[in-house]
Amino acid sequence: MAEQPDISVVIAARGGDPVAVDRLVAGYLPLVYTIVGRALEGHADVDDVVQDVMLRVLRNLGDLREPEAFRSWLVAITVRQVRERFRARRGAPEPLVHEDVRDPGADFTDLAITRLELSGQRRETAEATRWLDEDNRELLSLWWLEASGELTRDEIVEATEVTRQHAAVRIQRMKGQLETARVVVRALTASPPCAELQMLTVEWDGRPSPLWRKRIARHTRECRSCSPSWNGLVAAERLLAGMALVPLPAGLFGKGALASLGAAKAGATAGAAKTGAAISAKHVAAKVGFSLSRKVLTAALSTTAVAGGAAAVVVTQQSDPPPVTTAAVVAPPRVTPTSAAPAPSKKPTPKPTTQKPKPEPTTKAPVVITAKASKKKGVGVWEFAPAKAALDDVGASWYYNWSSTNRSMPGPADVEFVPMIWGQKNVTDATLAEAKKEGDVLLGFNEPDMGGQANMTVEAALDAWPRLESTGRRLGSPAVAFGGDTKGGWLDRFMTGAEQKGYRVDFITLHWYGSDFSGAAVEQFLGYVDAVHKRYNKPIWVTEYGLMNFSGTPKYPTQAQLVAFIDGSTKGMQKRSFVERYAWFGLPAVGDSVDFGLYKDGNSPTEAGKAYRAAG
Repeated sequence: MAEQPDISVVIAARGGDPVAVDRLVAGYLPLVYTIVGRALEGHADVDDVVQDVMLRVLRNLGDLREPEAFRSWLVAITVRQVRERFRARRGAPEPLVHEDVRDPGADFTDLAITRLELSGQRRETAEATRWLDEDNRELLSLWWLEASGELTRDEIVEATEVTRQHAAVRIQRMKGQLETARVVVRALTASPPCAELQMLTVEWDGRPSPLWRKRIARHTRECRSCSPSWNGLVAAERLLAGMALVPLPAGLFGKGALASLGAAKAGATAGAAKTGAAISAKHVAAKVGFSLSRKVLTAALSTTAVAGGAAAVVVTQQSDPPPVTTAAVVAPPRVTPTSAAPAPSKKPTPKPTTQKPKPEPTTKAPVVITAKASKKKGVGVWEFAPAKAALDDVGASWYYNWSSTNRSMPGPADVEFVPMIWGQKNVTDATLAEAKKEGDVLLGFNEPDMGGQANMTVEAALDAWPRLESTGRRLGSPAVAFGGDTKGGWLDRFMTGAEQKGYRVDFITLHWYGSDFSGAAVEQFLGYVDAVHKRYNKPIWVTEYGLMNFSGTPKYPTQAQLVAFIDGSTKGMQKRSFVERYAWFGLPAVGDSVDFGLYKDGNSPTEAGKAYRAAG
């Protein structure tokens, strides 16, 4: 099964490469079809909407400034087209086509159940989607793909054009309705059937609707026979995790559908055809599984010119080609967890150091970014004899040690040291002078909101801040232990005071520790980072982060859980342009840090260390 094309294919397609255009369409058509099919469940116009989406994508590909954002852009276009179809229906109500006459290929749920071989609660969940409200079906189409690893929460937020918090609330409500619908499906298919439910549904026409969902659900809560249907429901996220995209049905686009793809735009053909790459209808059909009729297909689809060129898909007259039946073009699932709130925590405290006065799209493999390529990746390092060798091996571009100098633990020449003014007692002429010598950046106070750490009031931190500003270095905010996104929290009050006093804060520094070791941890962490950035609209440095449960058992995650979290969190931060740097807590995996550190010695990484070394 083919993977979704990488960024090199997007760039080549945007530049007019006809083979790349083919690959782009073929690679992403299943994703578009899954979103539209789930959202427009049971309607015969799924193929029309998919066609409209691909039309818009190819015509506007030249306007895409960031090729790495292609998938998010594609999803947003898809959702807009679904909404347009919903609005058209509201103006002219169109009932579901009766199951006796409906084309079986138009029934998305039946197709999903058959092609993905769903059974048990997975099948039950798929059938329950027929019972969702219209808006929730749209959201489900996105969340289903998030739970199965095909989309990220950021892509859902961008596609739905709401805040992350609003998206989380909407998804939670949709999941609640889905759970109710699952119970409805269970009750209706129970064996033996409930006699009272059969009496209740005598007048029901068999079509899912909000009214009957509510009536049947109410019955299940009050009926002794049906109430067990609410028991044993496995979380939908767990059921959907790892599921593939729904395979394209043979003949997804009916006779003449490809012709209509560009008929309305035929007048725009000439200019693009002069400089663009022409692709025959037969060639496109062979790639994406269209079934062409023997009618003359004369139409054109042009994209906006890019860098003096343009790409065009030109549908020309063809002799009758053989029918094409294409197997599923499915991207392998990525683990993408759901969102939850980050948990505040306390952690082991390292003591500050003692102070003294154009690619080939079809033949080349995707570019592999080496560990050294990321200027973002760093680590926190406390006293550790082989620190220099470990810093070199892990591929960090920077490090810090909670101190104003790295005199006792110098790193490799090509790894930047970033100094810190740890707390109020360190605001002295000597430490400020040391920090000033070390580089161009200075980190502010370490967890001033925590006893046992810098433990400073907001007022004390503001009083001392002009001293840090006087170094002339780029200045990071105090790094709070938690609640950086909270209105009225320590950081919020500090930033408000700094703004009122005209103080300079160049970027926000954050710490985060999660006690949930499941796959949800990645989204919890990234959700917190996003929320803080949204509140202050400044660059972010995550100077400490990891997984630790300070009040429960087990206290630390397994190495496998660390590897999964490191992989997901670093990829998320690499994608966020506003995240300038991040640092794992911490480099040494010795003594009391053996369960969460990265290196046992200079060249012996833990499994987590290997994952962090490969990150970035």
